[in-house]
Amino acid sequence: MKKILFVSLTICMIAHPCCAQNYRVARVEKTRILVDSKFDSDGGNSTASFLVPYKHSVDSIMSPLVGRIECSADINKPESRMTNLMADIMVWASELYGEKVDVGVYNIGGIRSTMAAGDVTYGDVMAVSPFENRICFLSMTGEVLNELFSQMAFTGGECVSQGVKLVFTKEGKLKSASLNGKPIDPARKYRIATIDFLAQGNDKMYAFKKKTDYVNFDDAANNSREIIAKYFTYMKEHGIKVEPKVEGRVVVE
Repeated sequence: MKKILFVSLTICMIAHPCCAQNYRVARVEKTRILVDSKFDSDGGNSTASFLVPYKHSVDSIMSPLVGRIECSADINKPESRMTNLMADIMVWASELYGEKVDVGVYNIGGIRSTMAAGDVTYGDVMAVSPFENRICFLSMTGEVLNELFSQMAFTGGECVSQGVKLVFTKEGKLKSASLNGKPIDPARKYRIATIDFLAQGNDKMYAFKKKTDYVNFDDAANNSREIIAKYFTYMKEHGIKVEPKVEGRVVVE
């Protein structure tokens, strides 16, 4: 009976394609769901018991402290504490590679978790950056950099480092772009720190395809999460507080 019913429905849809065309996507919404201890209220279930033998091994990797953050860091467009922090970490790391960069860029889509105020573990870092993206360095002219900023305006904002000031229109256009108070010079060459995923022109940042003087790395030690962990460890060892702020790097007028 079920087979007959299935065949009948299939024939109906083929014979009357309009039946399958009456639905349209009216709205798409998305949000981030923080999975924390409130989901673990039933600690005695069979799944928890199954995981016990593996917990010690996982905790030995995820639990070590790497540093501390003084305030919670959220993820929002066009600018937020977390987006600013990630771009600034790219600039900070450039000195480890003997690079002197002008701008750090990261993509909001590549940040997979916020950070709560307090101690930061390696597991927290892993939650923020679970991908195999590696830091890299490249150059582009100011003309191409303005193209990149225009593409950021279209997406509603991405992560840019301190000193960058971008003004977008409500229609998603770039109104102005400056670095350290000076307009981007179309003829000047700028050095950028970012991740290899973006350097290939992904996440709608197509201007990266026009890069020059590209330097990338294959070793897993150059993974973005390792860079983030090094940053927090360095700040902790040198007594420097990590306090990312929203400071008007990207505004919409």
